[in-house]
Amino acid sequence: MYHFTFDMPTRVLFGPGMLKELHKEALPGKKALIATSNGTSVKKFGYLAALEHELDLAGTGYELFDQVRPNPTRDNVMDGAALARKTGCDFVIALGGGSVMDCSKCIALMMTNGGDIWDYSLSVDGGKKEPAHKAAPIVCITTSAGTGSEVDMASVITNEKTREKTGIFFYSMFPTLSVVDADLMMSVPPKFTAYQGMDAFYHASESVINRNEHPLGEMFSLKAIELIARYLPRACKDGSDKEARAFVALANTFAGYYMLCTSQHTMEHVMGGYHDDLVHGAGLIMISHAYFNFFAEKKAAEEPMIKMAKAMGVKDPKSGMDFIKALDALIAAVGCAELRMSDAGITREELKKYPQRVHEVLGGDITADPLPLSDADYLEIYGKSYK
Repeated sequence: MYHFTFDMPTRVLFGPGMLKELHKEALPGKKALIATSNGTSVKKFGYLAALEHELDLAGTGYELFDQVRPNPTRDNVMDGAALARKTGCDFVIALGGGSVMDCSKCIALMMTNGGDIWDYSLSVDGGKKEPAHKAAPIVCITTSAGTGSEVDMASVITNEKTREKTGIFFYSMFPTLSVVDADLMMSVPPKFTAYQGMDAFYHASESVINRNEHPLGEMFSLKAIELIARYLPRACKDGSDKEARAFVALANTFAGYYMLCTSQHTMEHVMGGYHDDLVHGAGLIMISHAYFNFFAEKKAAEEPMIKMAKAMGVKDPKSGMDFIKALDALIAAVGCAELRMSDAGITREELKKYPQRVHEVLGGDITADPLPLSDADYLEIYGKSYK
């Protein structure tokens, strides 16, 4: 019999145009730190102005922190928390994609706790402390469909000094309220639509092969896989396809509801720790064929892979290799078949450093793979992925 705990404390407003409903909600504070990226998209496309209008209607004050990097850093977190305390903010609103939401969760933690964010990291160089206080309340308004951060407590932060890209997560970092409005995703370019959508796909597919998967998690994951396989190629081909955008957004949220990632995510975090400009979803795509094929060749995950192949539209799949073919076809359909690790600055020589780092950073549960992977196995997967 299965034993699991399911708790979803985040209220979700889902659907195109739902940002316009925000002022009707009971917001969790009187003054918000609005966290956005250091790019221009939320201002250029009017998303920031729309949020500020909603806050004005709600009678809620706000301060802007627009310095979050694509791979958010320890310094981003500490700078944001310092600004929030200085200006009297009592909650955080994340307006952006996964990086902004992740950074905002850690900013919220450091608004109420002393020290440095790395004091609370579980990585090899982290302090591994428990926070004395709950994080400040968090509202997430996602402008991308990839991380599922709007419905989970996890964040991924980079410490540039130690070259660690790792997860930081505590229960109080669950968002109080999230808005998933696909109208805010229409401006995402095809390349990043693909990277983000495939990140969500791997959240789901890693969960399905995870040894600790159970019926509730599998239900969310298989539906996410089905929707991404059907709609992500459409969203990449035509960013103005509202139906495709909405269903990819739904898939992303489903994948975030019960995310049980395996070592693939940890392997990518190692890559990202050495190459800060590497987009997370792109890194996952680079290693995914070799990663899943490793288990398919050994018939270590036949039943879950057959289920995933069916969800992707394969008629009468017979083995895990049918899933591998479907995966390769999906990667090609979203324009990512030619991604190269070398184009991200990764050298074949540095791959030798990676297996040890898998044990030192956090991403997925490396003990939950269909088969235990040795350092030689990790190196083999990296090596077969390299081009």
